[in-house]
Amino acid sequence: MINIQQFTFNSFMVNSYLLWDETLEAIVIDAACYDTNEQEQFSETVGKRHLKLTRNLNTHCHIDHVLGNEFIASTFGINPEYHQNSVLFLNTMKEMGSSFGFKINKIPPSRRFLEDDETIAWGNSSLKVLYTPGHADGSVCFYNAADGFVITGDVLFKDTIGRTDLPTGDFDQLMNSIKTKLFSLPDSTVVYPGHGPETNIGYEKVNNPFIR
Repeated sequence: MINIQQFTFNSFMVNSYLLWDETLEAIVIDAACYDTNEQEQFSETVGKRHLKLTRNLNTHCHIDHVLGNEFIASTFGINPEYHQNSVLFLNTMKEMGSSFGFKINKIPPSRRFLEDDETIAWGNSSLKVLYTPGHADGSVCFYNAADGFVITGDVLFKDTIGRTDLPTGDFDQLMNSIKTKLFSLPDSTVVYPGHGPETNIGYEKVNNPFIR
């Protein structure tokens, strides 16, 4: 069984997720810890639970979701994994960070690129990669059928959806990603979004006012 701990990091209030199972191997999704206090909070949690961090996955590479990549790489020796179409955001990361008051010293290279429908394995657990563009090129979600959850980044939130007015955003593409990739999952599937509270697929099918 997968354990999930949520952190809320940086001024954009990004949900970062630490996942581990009975082997104590762990992964982090959207490491967004930026300042020293946030970095210490993450490291202390890993240490207190005696976890071995093995992978760092990004749902997409907007600046707010990748602010912890440098820290994870330098502290744990683990470079990030993301979809290849996200690279364009990293090319301007330092300039974008500066515009929001974030100092980016180093952008760690990708350990590898994620592929649609591939299986990400660690310990006794795994996640399926779902390619879900529309909010941003390279956006992916991570689905676990056994424990019934999906981590959606900025694709789907409780009662709303990801923005499509940023570079590479596309409303029709986002709707297609949600309807074909996420709404094909069981209604009971818990949704852990990139911002805000959790929800589930069945609730969003009925109640989300942005779904057309």
